[in-house]
Amino acid sequence: MTFSPFRIDVSDEVLDDLRARLLRTRFTGRSDDQPWRAGTDPDYLRQLVSYWIDGFDWRAREAELNTLSHYQARIGGRRIHFLHVPGIRPADAPAPLPLILSHGWPSSFVEMLPLVDRLTNPAQYGGDPADAFDVVVPSLPGFVYSELPDGPLTRAAIAQTLHLLMTDVLGYRRYGAFGGDIGGVVTSWLGTLYTEQVAGIHMIHPPFPASFDSRPLSPAEQAYLDADAAYDQTDGGYSAIMGTRPDTIAASLVDSPAGLAAWMIDKYRDWSDNHGDLESRFDRDTLLTTITLYWASGAIGSSFRQYYDFDHNSPRPDITVPAGFTVSTEPSYANYPREIAERACTDIRHWSEPGRGGHFMPLEEPDLLAGELRQFFTSLRPS
Repeated sequence: MTFSPFRIDVSDEVLDDLRARLLRTRFTGRSDDQPWRAGTDPDYLRQLVSYWIDGFDWRAREAELNTLSHYQARIGGRRIHFLHVPGIRPADAPAPLPLILSHGWPSSFVEMLPLVDRLTNPAQYGGDPADAFDVVVPSLPGFVYSELPDGPLTRAAIAQTLHLLMTDVLGYRRYGAFGGDIGGVVTSWLGTLYTEQVAGIHMIHPPFPASFDSRPLSPAEQAYLDADAAYDQTDGGYSAIMGTRPDTIAASLVDSPAGLAAWMIDKYRDWSDNHGDLESRFDRDTLLTTITLYWASGAIGSSFRQYYDFDHNSPRPDITVPAGFTVSTEPSYANYPREIAERACTDIRHWSEPGRGGHFMPLEEPDLLAGELRQFFTSLRPS
């Protein structure tokens, strides 16, 4: 398989239309006395839309993104977009271990960008140049510039696509994988399906076993599962509609940039480690870069596909490759007990609960996470 360079190039027509729609935005009132309790706060959304119109410079962000090495390949007849950044290492150092970094929802390849320099050029951050990695950052199928496959979008199918990207397209014989959220589940499938080529996997969201039937639940496991179910009662509306009526909500979001922003911002605030202050973790330019990519590519509906196709997923076998975890502090992973991960993984070699960093940890805590990834993956080098 071959690949070719790719540039992000949003037309003036698309940007003019976006601005016109933003200028005509109709805002709702707040449903609760407390901001954010009923979803994205209308007052914050007004401020964000105003900045999107008059403060956000997409062309500057587009130019910045295009300084990176973007490519596209056709895998299974469908286009896959990815970044490929070789590691900078001393001439006498061994070839770096390639790492593929996979994002989740509502995210994009932009989430992984703070990790790229830290992993490919550690000397720039005070690290050992010999610890450099080659880094590959894909857009998952259905996200931004990567197309959906013809069949159901299962996590195993995504893993197959990413494995072909690493091996058949880029020619790597052995690599490591990192991910969070959907990208984390895909990473776990890479470690299950390709044990000869995958040196190890690292995630911020530890996996669940295919079944809890092997032994009775411990008190800690039961408490966590009960708390997670209770949290889902307040948070799960988004996934319920995306998993059952994706076309209904997508019709609204692909037509209204303010609606799209509200749908995505709600999760950036709720799932990150921001203590109620969204912009303590993400500046507006970062938030609007990903939202604008979704808008310009029209990909919000296709990003829902893995929710709608969820029932096509089969139970995942045990993960036998070396596994490492830096556990997110977001509400759904609060007090997650390691023993649940031990039901799914037979070889956990790294477990860290740093107490900071949430669902979007590469953006929230890049220095912390890059250090964790270096520590884990350098331990897997052949002796």
